[in-house]
Amino acid sequence: MKILITSDWYEPVINGVVMSVVNLEKELALRGHEVRILTLSPTTHSYTENNIAYIGSINAGKIYPQARIRVKTVHMPIIKELIEWKPDIVHSQCEFSTFSLGRRIAKESCVPFIHTYHTVYENYTHYFSPSIYIGKRMAAGFTRSVLKKADTIVVPSEKVQHLLAAYDIQLPTYVIPTGINVEKFSKSPPNCWICRKKQEYGIPDKNLVLLYIGRLAKEKNIEELLFCMSLLAGKGITLLMIGDGPYRNRLEQITTELGLKPYVIWGGMVPPEQVGSYYHLGDVFVNASTSETQGLTYFEALSAALPILCRSDDCLTGVIENGKNGWQYNNSEEFVRYALMFRDQFHLRNSMSEYAARKAKEFSIDVFANKIEDLYLQIVRQPQ
Repeated sequence: MKILITSDWYEPVINGVVMSVVNLEKELALRGHEVRILTLSPTTHSYTENNIAYIGSINAGKIYPQARIRVKTVHMPIIKELIEWKPDIVHSQCEFSTFSLGRRIAKESCVPFIHTYHTVYENYTHYFSPSIYIGKRMAAGFTRSVLKKADTIVVPSEKVQHLLAAYDIQLPTYVIPTGINVEKFSKSPPNCWICRKKQEYGIPDKNLVLLYIGRLAKEKNIEELLFCMSLLAGKGITLLMIGDGPYRNRLEQITTELGLKPYVIWGGMVPPEQVGSYYHLGDVFVNASTSETQGLTYFEALSAALPILCRSDDCLTGVIENGKNGWQYNNSEEFVRYALMFRDQFHLRNSMSEYAARKAKEFSIDVFANKIEDLYLQIVRQPQ
């Protein structure tokens, strides 16, 4: 098949959408499909490079970090070229600039237009509305207005499927979790590297290491992790934070206010190609966010054989099995109790680690690509 994937985000940007697109592109190509990408240019200049078409865009970072908006032009030779290429299916990954272009190409090519809904916008109201209530209504209205233009919807979890049903979106919707490169995260770095890094960060040898890897943003609810750590201070537990983001300064300020400097370590950004190694610095992966649509970092942590301690959330149904590969907690008291169990019960932690590694295989790139390919074939074979 000829498959066109459209996305406002692409490399070198690092986020869940980009990871999903890059992995899907690679796996579909390995299966013999001809794949092209339509995305936004890092400048106002439009151009094509290999199988990727870049549309001129301008910086929209004031709306959301690293966001860009396409430059409106009357004539776009790149779009005409993609229509003449005659794709069999168009798969959109973002609701903004490239969505309308993808829909236009699909319509003029008379082919199905699929859209993956990655982002629950009502969890990001602080970026575009002073009122949470108004922001949620805006998010619901925007989502309805966009998704009604697609033929089929793909969502990464049942949580998002239920949300779209609540928005009264009545299109065919399929739950297909994004896959990850399990081997990339399961391969442990040498013990000498782990020991050296722990020494660099000043992590005591005997301490249990709770690990967070991800963006430091308001919607991630990291303040809750810090509050929970204030209840664990001096109990042989270290919280290692890997990542950066717009909320880091405030979080470091809260760390100081709570007297947590000896117990919370801010590791900052690490090279993308090394992220897999950093998972092996932790004993338990922690996350307090309820804004995830699926949370790829959970899959990555499981691949690294890390049990997980995270805020209870519908997106984790079928991912975190309480007592087997971790726990979902509902309040700070539960977080503290489970953290101390991880600290004190090595055999329990070890058995959860083994189950986590087995569970991770369900979220491999291969499984993800097979499901998407099957969906493409099913839809293409349907009479238009």
